[in-house]
Amino acid sequence: MARKPVRIATRGSRLALWQANHVAQLLRQRDPDLRVDIVTVAARGDVDRSQPLERLGGEGVFTREIQNAVIESQADVAVHSLKDLPTEPTAGLTLAAVPKRGSMFDALVLPASSGTTLRGKQSELMASLPHGARIGTGSPRRRAQLFHHRNDFCVLNVRGNVETRIAKLDSGEYEALVLAEAGLQRLGIEDRITVVLEPPLMYSAVGQGALGIECRSDDEELRLLLAELSDRGTRQCVLAERRLLAALRAGCHAPLGVMTRIDSAGLTLEAVVLSNDGRQRISAAATGRVEQPERLGDRVAAEIVRQGGDRLITEMP
Repeated sequence: MARKPVRIATRGSRLALWQANHVAQLLRQRDPDLRVDIVTVAARGDVDRSQPLERLGGEGVFTREIQNAVIESQADVAVHSLKDLPTEPTAGLTLAAVPKRGSMFDALVLPASSGTTLRGKQSELMASLPHGARIGTGSPRRRAQLFHHRNDFCVLNVRGNVETRIAKLDSGEYEALVLAEAGLQRLGIEDRITVVLEPPLMYSAVGQGALGIECRSDDEELRLLLAELSDRGTRQCVLAERRLLAALRAGCHAPLGVMTRIDSAGLTLEAVVLSNDGRQRISAAATGRVEQPERLGDRVAAEIVRQGGDRLITEMP
């Protein structure tokens, strides 16, 4: 008997639709006869684009309505940017798959008219920005790390989809933007990347560059199908990152950055926590077994707490 169509719930932005269609393509590669439909859902974070995300309730502003569509059987699968997905499980849903990750790094984007010749040199480029440079980002994590690097920056909130933000940059509202490298690549506008920002200057958000695919917990057939889309290395890395976030009781908008890698030594997790003004910065790192990512997340979280990093998180406005 042929399986019924699979309906994927997603936000309606061009980037979110790319992500949903990417998952649809992965499913069709495994079953060319499978019908996959895209169901667009308006998330609260997309409807209200004027307020900072933390004022909209923080966690779940880009995921809650998409999850509800699956819970209420208006769709079968929810596709999220994993960095937006709260670590607290949602009743009735399971994280069924985490496909191979894109870039987990951020990127600095300058106006099209800048004509910079420092492409690829992050320290030199950051130093070349004028005193008091206006840098657009909606992320407290990015803001705190920018302030830690240079406390003269004027970091301003910017909302809207990627294209809208870049249009504001090119019109002169900002001297620079910080955006996710993976998003720019997925939209086919990676040529706008001036420089990729990497540790130790800029640590990434938990789950950045990865997709989280949810379905109803009781849909065993779909759970098995989606599990085939998972990339083991990516899943182990993000499990460590998400356990760290959960153990620190930090929301996905906390000033916390991470870096993970798998090599011959095992799975390594590095983390930084900063005060909102960037003046205080606590770091920790550990390496553990690839098969025990959550234990590694707990170890690094414990070291952050030992150094007082939990206090910085609770001091968030």
